[in-house]
Amino acid sequence: MALKRLPAEVEIPSLRVIQEEKLDNAEWIRVRQEQLMLIDEKRMDAMYHGQLYQNRMASAFNKRVKPHQFTPGQLVLKKIAPHQEEAKGMFAPNWQGPYVVHRALSGGALILAEMDGKVSTKPINLDTIKIYYA
Repeated sequence: MALKRLPAEVEIPSLRVIQEEKLDNAEWIRVRQEQLMLIDEKRMDAMYHGQLYQNRMASAFNKRVKPHQFTPGQLVLKKIAPHQEEAKGMFAPNWQGPYVVHRALSGGALILAEMDGKVSTKPINLDTIKIYYA
């Protein structure tokens, strides 16, 4: 349910709105002090609503994310980055491989080995790996 908000001048009247209402100085000072006391509360409400929105967006995104579990010995393909030497134009392949998963590290990284058994020393991020179906 969408909550409709009033314009800021209706909730916290500006000097122009107060002058139009023709308040005397003592009344204006009292009203202004009340408004200033409510500013922190309104900021906290805005921050709370912002956090709720971020949590809803994160949960909606995370519903669609499927974590990949790679096991040693599994065949995978590695994405060719645009700055790599193998990226040679529009019709070049986007993936290299197949590679064998040598070891799965914590934090979402893999150590890969080539098909001939040569193990790479650099860990590869899971974002650049996909399963190879033979």
